[in-house]
Amino acid sequence: MSTPVLPPEQPNIYPGIRHADSGLHQAPPEKLASAPARVMRALMLVIAAATVGYLALSTPTVADKPAAEATAEAPADAAPAEAAGGPPPAMPISVAVVAQESITKYNEFTGRLTSAEDVHIRPRVSGTIDAVHFKEGQLVEKGQTLFTIDMRPFQAAYNTADAAVTSAQATLSLAQRDLKRARSLLAERALSQREFDERKSAYDAALATLKGAEAQKELYALDLEFAAVRAPVSGRVGRPEITVGNTVRANEDVLTTLQSVDPIYVDFDVDEMTYLGLMKSVRLDGQAAAMPVAMALADEENFNREGRIRSFDNQVLMAAGTMRVRAEFSNTDGLLTPGLFARVRLGTPEKRETIVINDAAISTDQSKRFVYVVDDQGMVQYRQVVLGPMHPTGRIIESGLQAGEKIIVNGLMRARPGMQVTPMLVDMTTLQPAGSAPAAMDNPPAAPAAE
Repeated sequence: MSTPVLPPEQPNIYPGIRHADSGLHQAPPEKLASAPARVMRALMLVIAAATVGYLALSTPTVADKPAAEATAEAPADAAPAEAAGGPPPAMPISVAVVAQESITKYNEFTGRLTSAEDVHIRPRVSGTIDAVHFKEGQLVEKGQTLFTIDMRPFQAAYNTADAAVTSAQATLSLAQRDLKRARSLLAERALSQREFDERKSAYDAALATLKGAEAQKELYALDLEFAAVRAPVSGRVGRPEITVGNTVRANEDVLTTLQSVDPIYVDFDVDEMTYLGLMKSVRLDGQAAAMPVAMALADEENFNREGRIRSFDNQVLMAAGTMRVRAEFSNTDGLLTPGLFARVRLGTPEKRETIVINDAAISTDQSKRFVYVVDDQGMVQYRQVVLGPMHPTGRIIESGLQAGEKIIVNGLMRARPGMQVTPMLVDMTTLQPAGSAPAAMDNPPAAPAAE
């Protein structure tokens, strides 16, 4: 049996692949010369592919972008759902209706309390203090004894004067009897005219002596009375300036001071412009007592003490341009003490129509004062106003507002001119809601759409 002869082994041939061990696939010499160029192109392709991958990794996707950018890139037809339901609701805010009131215009001033009667107690006779009959700060009544000066010298002088009066009375009685007998004898021509005239002169001298003695007695009686120093008025006494055992001189040394308590005065200065405004209606007609006046002490906020105007001074102080005014107040409890600081509120006797608003509705813009007015369409408007003095019900507005307008009284920091708001009506004084429903408007803003 013969062995088969196999054909020669053929290498696997793949198109485009060079085989080093195959002489059948050796590239021609001209193609081998272009191999470096192909390597460079392959390297550039690898670099380009790496660059594209880096950019792909560093660029954020739509999910990674911020919401604002995603919204900006969203198409116009993808608007929010709430925009299709209408504009956002207007902000509710508290407003009050401006009203015109008939009020008394008040002006405030400052003053000091002063007693109606301020007495410096001085002795009217000289002598030595025997006793002091009061304690400092005590309330005393008129006629109450405060000091006693040694009375013995005055008592002795009074007794001497009393004896002189008795002697003069006896002399006068004898002269009167002699004159009566002389008148009878003269009628019978038993007595000369000269002797009658002598007896008549003796009677007149005795009568004059008696009157002199009585006058001296009265003088010593006064000295004896003045030895007991009494309170000339009712009031509060100060401390004794001279104590027991000291000698005092008549009408010179001050023993103590005494100030009346009820009523008490308040002296304050009114500026010239206010005085001129009051002069025609009050001063010329004598109606000063009709002016309402009230007072508050330094620790009191409300003017709860009412009084009356007692007097205006007779001239304007040229240096200050003010008029001194005195008001009188009751002080039955003795709390008001002379020298205390007081705030005085003085009003005009006649009332006038004016605008009064809550002071909380007023804002400040540098030197200007303004309020926010809400019109009938619910729009906020800036309105400058001129302020007047304070009134018990609020702040007086001289100009800038009309009765019936609505102003914002709460939430001023949230309001801006031109803003659309929903007004909620409240009371001007208490700032409490006038009702649960919003204020009625001629053209109220559209109600917000239901969600």
